[in-house]
Amino acid sequence: MKNNHFQGNLSATFKNGCRLMTLDLNHNQIHGKIPRSLVKCKMLEVLNVGNNKLNDTFPFWLESLPELRILVLRANRFHGPIWDLHVNFGLSKLHVIDLSHNNFSGQLPSEFFQNWSAISRVTGYDKSQLGYMRDASSYYTDSLTIVNKGIELELVKIFTIFTAIDLSNNRFYGEIPESMGNLKALIVLNLSSNNFMSLIPSSLGNLVELESLDLSRNSIFGEIPQQLTSLTFLEYLNLSQNQLFGPIPQGGQFLTFQSSSFEGNIGLCGFQLSKKCGNNEIPTSEMRNESSLGKGFGWKVVVIGYACGLVIGLVTGHFVTSRRTHWLVRNFGVNLHM
Repeated sequence: MKNNHFQGNLSATFKNGCRLMTLDLNHNQIHGKIPRSLVKCKMLEVLNVGNNKLNDTFPFWLESLPELRILVLRANRFHGPIWDLHVNFGLSKLHVIDLSHNNFSGQLPSEFFQNWSAISRVTGYDKSQLGYMRDASSYYTDSLTIVNKGIELELVKIFTIFTAIDLSNNRFYGEIPESMGNLKALIVLNLSSNNFMSLIPSSLGNLVELESLDLSRNSIFGEIPQQLTSLTFLEYLNLSQNQLFGPIPQGGQFLTFQSSSFEGNIGLCGFQLSKKCGNNEIPTSEMRNESSLGKGFGWKVVVIGYACGLVIGLVTGHFVTSRRTHWLVRNFGVNLHM
C-alpha cells in the first residue's frame, strides 16, 4: 500500500493469530500512532511506515515481535528517547533500522546495542549465492529506500545480508557508544545531523564489513582514529562539519577520499586538504626512501670527511710543490727558497 494518498489513522484491529509478514505503508499521509495491536502479528518481518505524518514516541513494544528484521520510521513526527532503562529492546533478528528525519532525542547508552545479534555476527557466505528476503516461490518481494553512500537508493529486493543503522537528522546527543564497534556485520552507519559531542570511538575500526560511514554535522572532536584505516570495504566516508583536529590518517581507503569527506574541520590537516601538516604529516613513500638513505649521515661522519679532505689536500700540495721546485732548477737554474 506504499506510494498512495491514504490519510487518517491506522486501524487498530489486528487480531490474534495474525499471519502478516510485511506491512509497507511508505509514502502516504497517515496520522496518529502505530497501532499496538500489531504485536499480535508474531510473524511480522518488515514494518515500513516511513514518510507519513505519524506523531508518537518510540514504540518499545516492537521488541515483542521476534521475527522483525526491517524497521523503517523515517520522516515522520516521532519524538522522545529510543532508550528506556526498564525495557529490554533487543530485536535479535533486526537487520535494518531507519529512524532518520524525526525528532528523536536523548543519549545512546552502550547497553542499547548489546542484543542486536543479527548485526553483531559476521558469518562466512558466498557472495555468488546471496539470497533475498522471502523464498523464490513468493509472488512479491520486499523493497526498501535507504540512504547508502550519501545517495538515496531504492533496494528493489533486500539482500539477507544487508544491514544498516540510520539515526540521522534527529536530536541525539552525548557520546557515540563504544559498543557500536561490536556490530561487526554492519554495512551502513549514518549518525549525521545530530548533536553528538564525543570522540570517534576507535572501536569503529572493528566494523570489518562497513561500506558507508557518515558522522557529519555533529560536534565530534579529537583526532580521527588510525584504526579506521583497517576498514578495507569502506567506500564512503563523511566526517565533515565537526570539530576534528590533527592529521588525517594515511593508508588504506583513506587514500581514496576527497576533501569533501573532511571539510568544515578547521583543525584537520593532510594532503586531502589545502592545509598541510608540516613536520607532523606522515611522509610519502618517496620521502620515506630519501629519509632512509640519509639516516646514517650524522655529525661524526661530516667531521671525518673534512679531516680526510684536509690530509689529502696537504699531501697533494707538498707533492706538487716538490716537483715544481726540481723542474725549475733543472730547466732554468732557479732555486726557490721557501
